[in-house]
Amino acid sequence: QVQLVESGGGLVQAGGSLRLSCAASGSIFKTNAMGWYRQAPGKQRELVALMNSGGTSNYADSVKGRFTISRDNAKNTVYLQMNSLKPEDTAVYYCRVFTGPYNYWGQGTQVTVSS
Repeated sequence: QVQLVESGGGLVQAGGSLRLSCAASGSIFKTNAMGWYRQAPGKQRELVALMNSGGTSNYADSVKGRFTISRDNAKNTVYLQMNSLKPEDTAVYYCRVFTGPYNYWGQGTQVTVSS
């Protein structure tokens, strides 16, 4: 079993920054991709950013140039640096980890951006 612990969400004014962290522990043999998704009220969950084990990343168009994903493989931790936040970034953010044939979701952390 794999456990994911997220932290770093909160309330911030538009234009501000937040940094999310997600630490994976448990029965991890090899972590492949690690990433962040978000779900706003009344909307489907969507990909925000994803990074594979080789360090290649991809981003949703809506966050390109503002968000940066990074990971520490030794710590099985993935980060999301969010700058220039906008009210439309308000959502519950979930980390997702792909290991072997499985994938796991974090419990989610709320990010609220006030205008």
